[in-house]
Parts: sequence; C-alpha cells; structure tokens
Amino acid sequence: MHRYTVTVACADGPGIVHAITGAVLEIDGNITESQQFESPTSGRFLMRLQVRSSASIDALRGALAPVAERFAMETSVDVSDRPCRTLVLASTATHCVSDLLTRMRGGQLNIDVPLVLANHPTAAPLAEFHHVPFEHRPIAGPDDKAAFEQRVLAAVDELDIELVVLARYMQILSPELCEALAGRCINIHHSFLPGFKGANPYRQAYQRGVKLIGATAHFVTSDLDEGPIIEQNVTRVDHTRSVAELTAIGQDTEMRTLRQAVSWFAQSRVLLDGVRTVVFP
Repeated sequence: MHRYTVTVACADGPGIVHAITGAVLEIDGNITESQQFESPTSGRFLMRLQVRSSASIDALRGALAPVAERFAMETSVDVSDRPCRTLVLASTATHCVSDLLTRMRGGQLNIDVPLVLANHPTAAPLAEFHHVPFEHRPIAGPDDKAAFEQRVLAAVDELDIELVVLARYMQILSPELCEALAGRCINIHHSFLPGFKGANPYRQAYQRGVKLIGATAHFVTSDLDEGPIIEQNVTRVDHTRSVAELTAIGQDTEMRTLRQAVSWFAQSRVLLDGVRTVVFP
C-alpha cells in the first residue's frame, strides 16, 4: 500500500468534496486524514488529504485530473513522508542552522539538505559535522550579492530544491529572487520588528524592559518581513534577565518556530490564501 498527500485550492462551491472523494474511490483509495477550510475573505476552498492505496501515484493524479479541470483547481499529489529537498542559507548566527541539521540527522525533521550556502564561513564546521556540503560565497558589494543570488537559483535547479530556508541569513533578497522563490522560501526573525531594528536587538529590548520575546516564521516576499505568516511563538521574561539570557531565550524561540514552520511545509500542511496562510497541523 502507498501513502499519498493531496492538497487542493480553488474557488469555493458545491460538489468539491464529493468530486474529490469520488476520484479517490476510483482507485480504491482510502482517505486516512482530511482537513478543509472555506476562506471567508478570499472565497477559496483549501483541502489536504492523506490517501492510502495500492494504485500508483500516476493513477491517483489521473483520477483527480478531470476534477481539477472541472473546478479550476490547483492540486498537488505527492508521496507522504518523502523528505523535502531543502536549501539552507546562512550568515554568522548558527543556532537555526544547527537545529535544522540536528533534527534532520535525528529523523525528527523530514527534510533533505544537500547544501548549506552562506555569505560567511561560520557555519562550515556545523555542515561538516552533519556531512552536508557547505559553500561560502562572501558578499562585499552589489555584484557579489547578485552573484550569490544567481548561485541560489542555480542550486535550486541543480539540486531539485523544493524549499529555501533563510536560517538567520542576514541579507535582503532582491525582488526578482523573492518572485522566483514565491511560496517556497521561509524566513525567521525575532519579534521586535519594527520596534528594535538593526544591530543588537536583544540589548535594545533589555534597555526597554520587554516582557515578551517571540519569533515569526513567514514566507519571503519583496515586502521585507511582511510575508504570509506560518508560525509564531512567544516566551514571557522579566526584569531579572540579562542581555545574554534574553538572547538565549530569543534564539531558542527562533529555532522552535522555524523548525515547526519547516516541518509543516515538508508535510504539505501550509497552503497560501492570498496574503495569509492556512495551516493544517
């Protein structure tokens, strides 16, 4: 028996669920998990199914094709639990890179990272430890940045990349790269934006006496740090915490938040609904 994951997005209307389940029945498939959402803001219908069947994936896609045409659906059919091909971009902070590679190696995160690409060499020992190829391309000016982004696009094509993760990669992506990676590039940042910008945000937070530290994982768009949100977390703190402690708490929150967003994406649990996401956890 094979296990498949099916996602569907289309304009809402009657008969959609009946048609989809009928197509699954055509191949003697059994629906083991089903989640759906009718968006009141966009008027779209979004659905995620897990199907068990002895039929091939091509047979399932063939059965769904007339339904997709009838309802003008965006559909995806994939083998469940297949590792998601993931390119990790890094700079000097290594906590998120370390967490992703450790969880991948331990089988707790269903991704396959064929390359860590960075504009600083700091993460090289981590990649080597986890037996992941590492590539350092310094960025000293606009020409270097353009070359780095071209390398990203080349790696996406060469390595069959499905997801690009900015694991505290501290460069702003060009609008062209954002467009090329739309819906498949995830960023993580601390919760202090837009209040505490620039260097040392945790020192700024300490000086202001913040009581909550959080992190946001979102899809990357050309609107800086304003893409569709996938996951957020917060941790309560108080005046007794030092700058170092606030930084450690913040980094832990960033790791947990990014890890969860990547995990959901790898399981096809994140669907775009305009400027929002629908997450089927």
